[in-house]
Amino acid sequence: MNNLLTCIPGFLLSLAIAALACFLESLLPIHLIGAAVIAMFLGMLINYFWTPTPLISRGLKFTSKKILKFAIILLGASLSIGTILQVGKISLTVMIFTLLTCFGGGYFIGKALGLNWKLSNLISAGTGICGGSAIAAIAPTIDAEDRDIAYAMSATFLFDIAMILLFPIMGQALGLNDMAYGLWAGTAVNDTSSVVAAGYAYSEAAGDFATMVKLTRTLSIIPTVIIFALINARLKKKAAEAAGKQDAIHSNIKIVSLFPWFIAGFLALAVINSLNIIPDAVSAASKDVSKFLMVAALSAIGLNTSFREMSKSGIRPMIHGFIISALVVVVAITVEYMIGIV
Repeated sequence: MNNLLTCIPGFLLSLAIAALACFLESLLPIHLIGAAVIAMFLGMLINYFWTPTPLISRGLKFTSKKILKFAIILLGASLSIGTILQVGKISLTVMIFTLLTCFGGGYFIGKALGLNWKLSNLISAGTGICGGSAIAAIAPTIDAEDRDIAYAMSATFLFDIAMILLFPIMGQALGLNDMAYGLWAGTAVNDTSSVVAAGYAYSEAAGDFATMVKLTRTLSIIPTVIIFALINARLKKKAAEAAGKQDAIHSNIKIVSLFPWFIAGFLALAVINSLNIIPDAVSAASKDVSKFLMVAALSAIGLNTSFREMSKSGIRPMIHGFIISALVVVVAITVEYMIGIV
């Protein structure tokens, strides 16, 4: 109980920054940047001028790890497994190709740029699935550093801003109909708020379809997290073997102990919501609370992240994010042409 009480100051500071970020987002005439990104950058700005005390840092770690997982669980109450059926097989086909592009291409690009596998795959996940939400979900599974999380968020965010402005122009130039454009935006733009902005900037019908496709992409968090949990466990075992730890050499990876249980909670709530057991008002409230707690977690990550430390990684993560994002844009529209959507 005493340990929990010591987390309160850092948690409250994270909540305060999250509230400020949400307020600043509400002042924007259009949703060019989400509260989560604002909160993270506010935290990093504060860290530049003030280093959190050990007491505050304890609460920040609690918020960025435990509260983040709780927020992800709550998010499940607002999603429906049936969404996949609603958007149909067409969107799934495009998403399979974009996910393969992100993680397959991202692996080789990350290696070529000399990035560690965690940062490389966080950027790929943010690009291929759903921006900050995917990064936030995968980070605790692979024991990612706060610096890597912040860098991955920054890399995907910068490209999102460009896509909000360029997608409607490119869609008009290509002569895309509402469904084709909505499918393209829903599979190629990263963050949910950016998909909504880019989609409805084209037309209401395109915005509706893009949002539905985006929700389907979000569900791919579940298998992705499980896969990365297995990869991380395998790498830990190899490292232990290399260090000569005999207990690790003779042990096997156990799925039960490995499985990220916060994702199990997320999935359970999504299934329950699909059965219409959760009232609409409760589902909407859960989503709002989840989003706010995620913003608070990212403010904590920002407070724990130093610009000076990030600068050591140089420009390479941004190059990685740009190349992967550009490839996804090209692959998504190419697949649409190949299967006859355009």
